[in-house]
Amino acid sequence: MASTPRSASFTAAAAHTVASDGPSGFLRRLASIPAMLRDSLTGRFTGIGRGKLLVMGLAALYIVSPIDFLPEALLTIPGLADDAVIGAWLVAVLVTSTDDYLAWRGDSVAAANVVPGVVVN
Repeated sequence: MASTPRSASFTAAAAHTVASDGPSGFLRRLASIPAMLRDSLTGRFTGIGRGKLLVMGLAALYIVSPIDFLPEALLTIPGLADDAVIGAWLVAVLVTSTDDYLAWRGDSVAAANVVPGVVVN
């Protein structure tokens, strides 16, 4: 799985947003994930569809899966690269989703919004 320029810029924008939030903003985003998942599954928050939640869950399972250990042991760098790309995508989606969720809740922590390829301060 190769990283495209768009996904690379999206990941860089997500990293910038997390860094600009500081530790308290990061912890607030992290703490909001269970409520965001609950509100998404019950239909209260429509910013994330069930399909996207499923893909996010599968991505997290893929990263921690022991089945994925064999390519990493045999191929080293390429075996780790696929985990890095999937992990970067998952972090970027979580940053964007928690930003949207906190804004929907009226508790926005971000000084910057993440838009694919663009950082707006």
